[in-house]
Amino acid sequence: MGATATNPFKDQIHFLTKKLLPFALYALLPLALLRLYFYPIPLPHSSTDQLPVNSPIFTTSSFSSSSSSSSSSASASSSSSSSSLAPPSRKEENATEIQCDYTNGTWVPDKSGPLYNGTSCSTIKENQNCIRHGRPDLGYLYWRWRPNQCGLPRFEPEAFLGLLRNRHLAFIGDSMARNQLESLLCMLSTVSPPELIYRDGEDSHLHIFRRWIIPSHNVTVSSYWSPFLVNGIEKSNEVSYNKLYLDSIHGKWGSDLEGMDMVVLSVGHWFLHPAVYTDGDSVLGCHYCPGLNHTEIGFYDPLRRAIKTTLNSILQKRGGSRGNSINVIVTTFSPHHFEGPWDKAGACPKTEPYKEGEKSLEAMDQQMRDIVIEEVDAIKSHDKKIGRMRLEVLDITKLAYMRPDGHPGPYMNPFPFANGVRERMQNDCVHWCLPGPIDTWNEILLQVMKRWED
Repeated sequence: MGATATNPFKDQIHFLTKKLLPFALYALLPLALLRLYFYPIPLPHSSTDQLPVNSPIFTTSSFSSSSSSSSSSASASSSSSSSSLAPPSRKEENATEIQCDYTNGTWVPDKSGPLYNGTSCSTIKENQNCIRHGRPDLGYLYWRWRPNQCGLPRFEPEAFLGLLRNRHLAFIGDSMARNQLESLLCMLSTVSPPELIYRDGEDSHLHIFRRWIIPSHNVTVSSYWSPFLVNGIEKSNEVSYNKLYLDSIHGKWGSDLEGMDMVVLSVGHWFLHPAVYTDGDSVLGCHYCPGLNHTEIGFYDPLRRAIKTTLNSILQKRGGSRGNSINVIVTTFSPHHFEGPWDKAGACPKTEPYKEGEKSLEAMDQQMRDIVIEEVDAIKSHDKKIGRMRLEVLDITKLAYMRPDGHPGPYMNPFPFANGVRERMQNDCVHWCLPGPIDTWNEILLQVMKRWED
């Protein structure tokens, strides 16, 4: 038999494959590594990467057209289906970054202290000038509010005045509104002293109406005494109860509303007093009115009606597309800290803030706060009607409740213990020392104003 013929090409291919394959692998490996480096394989997102987002107290403003409102609604309804298809824009990322819930946080020590003191500011009401009246413990001045979600910068007077240049800011409400106003004026006075240009009489302890100008920025700041926001007749020596007309706003500030660019509303404590409530010609009922033939209805519903009437009146006069825009801030209820009789020493003796969880918010304080938030939310839901009116809540109830140490107490009067401890001694455990915790209200207010401008 002859020898079997071999295929030289087959042997050559086998030889080439054996020799060249390792070189090909060595060449491809670096290329594969370069590909992975520059174009990594996307990994599926874990659910733990998505942090829960709380509803912030201050979000983007309500200043929008109806078209933008419609597009926002459409975007919200389709977010679940489109979020994985398109990355957020830089503008959307910035909007997420600036949102902050200032409501929840902790008071932390702060060595820097306040911007002003009891002698450097001339607009402090004497009853709140705790330093000048000899309060010996000054530790209450060295705390700052630290929100859980973000930082709260120190107050910047120049920035605040810049945002208000050529505008009119009005504080409307009770003595808590005045307390916040005087805090603000003191903080602004560190760079540009305000000039009082009008007040309604030297003998008025309430100063029902006052107005300042800050010439450096042409800023006007006004204070309107209106403890119910709506029309009312305050109690007197002859009549032991207030009478509230819940269907109409207070005449003085209502008639001046057209000239205001921004208002801060703050009421609450006067609703706790005995009162009779009316709507038009009808008496709705009363709160603590023994001897009168009226139904007891408490004070929660009257407060709600007053807030509703106020916001609807502003909306009707300045909302929609009519005229210039107006910015409205509604401050929530600021709790008192009486721990004993108001006329005894030690009525509010604390010298440090409460720690988180140390004391729960009282039910009444919570309810007063919730009413304000609910009524503001109800107005903001009418996006087409709200138009050029921007509206936010300044939710200070919790952070105020945690500061039992910030009130004048007996130091509402000068040197109350100079002659020993008297049997009867008036205390103020409602208003705030200046400087004091209420300065924080205005730090948050500035952040809201900055967000509006953004």
